[in-house]
Amino acid sequence: MRTLHLLDSISAIDPVHAGQVIVSGSHGGVSAARFVVLEPKPPHAVFYNDAGVGKDGAGIVGLDMLQSVGVIGAAYSHQSARIGEAADGLAHGTLSHLNELALRAGLRAGMTVQEAVRLLGCD
Repeated sequence: MRTLHLLDSISAIDPVHAGQVIVSGSHGGVSAARFVVLEPKPPHAVFYNDAGVGKDGAGIVGLDMLQSVGVIGAAYSHQSARIGEAADGLAHGTLSHLNELALRAGLRAGMTVQEAVRLLGCD
């Protein structure tokens, strides 16, 4: 069983999150993904707000960065949940973008964040 952590900002990540599941209110861009990538023992999975995706996919480019360090990464739609509020992402978020590890874990676009975290072993 994994523990679910809600972080309004992914910048609050620390070693206690190693191997766990995080729902973040942060966008999934490069600056946000760096906080995860730089962790010596990263979390199992991270959910971000897609922040409208933006120019050149800037709001979700971090999903590939997470993939490169073996972390399941997914983004929920900015139209389904507020940016910067992890609890709203968990309560109302709908997945919009996923990395390959997320797809292999059975997560799919259109799935709610609540369904996804249950599938990853969180209550």
